[in-house]
Amino acid sequence: MDAHIENQLEDTAAGIDLRALPGKPYPLGAQWDGKGVNFAVFSENADSVELCLFSREGEENARIKIEEVTHHVWHVYVPGLTPGQLYGYRVHGRYEPENGHRFNPAKLLVDPYAKALSGTLHWDDALFGYSVGDEQEDLSFNETDSAPFMPKAVVVDEAFDWENDRRIDRPYHETIIYEAHVKGFTQLNNQIPEELRGTYAGLAHPASIDYLKSLGITAVELLPVHQFVADRHLVEKGLTNYWGYNTLAFLAPDPRYCSSEDPGQQVNEFKYMVKELHNAGIEVILDVVYNHTAEGNHLGPTLSFRGLDNASYYRLVQDDQRHYMDYTGTGNTLNVQLPNVLALIMDSLRYWVTQMHVDGFRFDLAAALARTLHDTDNLSSFFNIIHQDPVISQVKLIAEPWDINEDGYMVGKFPVGWGEWNGLYRDQMREFWRGGETKMTNFAQRFTGSPDLYHNSYRRPTASINFITAHDGFTLRDLVSYNDKHNEANGEDNKDGENTNNSWNCGAEGPTDNADINALRVRQQRNFLVSLLLSQGVPMIVAGDEWGRTQQGNNNAYCQDNEISWLDWDNADQDLLTFTRELIRFCRSHSTFQRRRWFQDLPVTGTDVKDIIWFLPDGNIIPDENWGEANAATFGVFLNGLGIRCVNMDGQRLTDDHFYIIFNPSAEQVTFKLPAQECGSGWRVVIGTSEGFIGEKEEKIPAGGELNVADRSVVVLKCPAKG
Repeated sequence: MDAHIENQLEDTAAGIDLRALPGKPYPLGAQWDGKGVNFAVFSENADSVELCLFSREGEENARIKIEEVTHHVWHVYVPGLTPGQLYGYRVHGRYEPENGHRFNPAKLLVDPYAKALSGTLHWDDALFGYSVGDEQEDLSFNETDSAPFMPKAVVVDEAFDWENDRRIDRPYHETIIYEAHVKGFTQLNNQIPEELRGTYAGLAHPASIDYLKSLGITAVELLPVHQFVADRHLVEKGLTNYWGYNTLAFLAPDPRYCSSEDPGQQVNEFKYMVKELHNAGIEVILDVVYNHTAEGNHLGPTLSFRGLDNASYYRLVQDDQRHYMDYTGTGNTLNVQLPNVLALIMDSLRYWVTQMHVDGFRFDLAAALARTLHDTDNLSSFFNIIHQDPVISQVKLIAEPWDINEDGYMVGKFPVGWGEWNGLYRDQMREFWRGGETKMTNFAQRFTGSPDLYHNSYRRPTASINFITAHDGFTLRDLVSYNDKHNEANGEDNKDGENTNNSWNCGAEGPTDNADINALRVRQQRNFLVSLLLSQGVPMIVAGDEWGRTQQGNNNAYCQDNEISWLDWDNADQDLLTFTRELIRFCRSHSTFQRRRWFQDLPVTGTDVKDIIWFLPDGNIIPDENWGEANAATFGVFLNGLGIRCVNMDGQRLTDDHFYIIFNPSAEQVTFKLPAQECGSGWRVVIGTSEGFIGEKEEKIPAGGELNVADRSVVVLKCPAKG
């Protein structure tokens, strides 16, 4: 390091009288004990580490050289410091990018274990460890102090009155997930005070909670709330990273979703949100991003891990350590095979469960976490350590079971105890209802919980998290309104986003005044919702799909923190919303659609009728040779309410009505002969998507009778199980 930087350090510390005691190496992060603060940070390859203290105004007023190192953990105890203290680190060592080392003490670094940060990052060339624009690129060295542009870590007091709050621990088979963005869900809701909209407090507001309860939601899955960085190229275009998949601090709630500017209150605001949702019987699942960080590739900024110990946090190319292995498409990948990285992830997960009381996690690009040296491995250390952890193993664990590289598609390959976003369910259900070439067997597998993926691995149908849409892609309304993506607002010439959407615009691209097309679009949305809610597995609905939210054809609105992404509460399709509410209520009231175990292709005990039977329109059972056909044909499925193999959590066997569900994806009305032997007392229609009907029609159709089923529709019928 140059002499003038050394002099700057000495001048900054001059006149500051702080006693520094050895402290302890555990726990990592900043821990206040009522008398002072213990600081501990990991760096295996550093030559020295300095703790930097800042005033509330962000002025650096002390640097303390940390003298104690235990097992690569640098630690110091400073008496007299209190919650609210701002701090960061500067780390000295080799700047040798070609050998994987990028130490630069001119860069203030965020503590990986920070539980709160003051403010957000402000982009400037000073944030980079190299001189931006230099012909040597990252092989050059940048001596400019980055502290004025960096958020500072904050010492927090973790005390909070939880009032006996407990995890709800709702079983998967009773779970209905609602994927939502903290800001987008409440930003335009005029029933919430303006100062609370877009915040954790807004989500905890009675207007939000009453809505979720009325809809029948049992769990909200929140897009990333860990503090993240808005990418520089987006900010310079007047955009931002709205979704938040660009993490900077894995233990800190992002302050952008807080109604208070006090970092300590921000942590408590998140806790309050969780407590209020729990009081309403709603679980909180966090979408977490442990596969990469906000520091990007070799040309990215030095914000935390890169400056603390680049080689000890990231996967580097083995024969070219200047560059990073990138399984995520973001420029870097955390090296989960290293103990300190694995410990950070586990400590973060445990913190959010024990201190923030969340009920589970959805892991972004989880296949990247399963990689050993290169290949994906569902027995990797990451899964082993989670499986044996007495805290983390008991919450909901959901994988996005893929990453962007070869062998990265791992749907059906995660271990026991994990749920998976079932991408095959999404793709094949979309193809089925657009009238594509999906085979009947594909639909049957997805509808029954995807036994082809999960049955032989000792998992249950609830391993399948079923979804038609997610934050990444078209909304449900756009899925039936656009053949092509329309992402021009993202500023990438419509080149970003998925090109294969399995969507169908029903006859016109985008908004139309054609009444027939609009009616068909509504019917198709109902078809998707009925298929989703009545399938075995765990249904996930995206916020706003229940009322026809549109993103105007944008299928990659990751950078749109505006009306494109926010829920438009004033323009909800109230008829579709009512249908969705009644559909969820119907689903939750019938154990047939919340089974814990697989369907059995055997007669139910005490009867000669099977658990599940598939029929052709003429009333005959579908023969084996038909299962390979594309879905030009329509079909019905009988679900035996007596056998269910459906037991409650007390071990009591449940019974239900018999159900017969008819799926007609074709463009023609089809006449169905209804089952006779399976239900001698006759059938009543309880759901019809062509009419938007949910209830119970008075007219009884005799066993063996006929029913005309409208084109592109679903009809659900029931009869008493002992009739």
